[in-house]
Amino acid sequence: MPKANDPDNESVDRAALRLMLNYVEAECLRIGATEAARHAALAAAMMPPPVPPAPLPLPRRSRMH
Repeated sequence: MPKANDPDNESVDRAALRLMLNYVEAECLRIGATEAARHAALAAAMMPPPVPPAPLPLPRRSRMH
């Protein structure tokens, strides 16, 4: 089971939140609420960058003695 603070989960959560903020901004603009749209755009812009994926572990090499 994935952990709650797994970088992949954080990336998905941030992407979903950014998508929601973009949707809110677009809807606010559609109904003429320009100040609210600006706040949603600022919130999206202030989000931290995505978490880079963790490097894959290197394969273990078997040693022959």
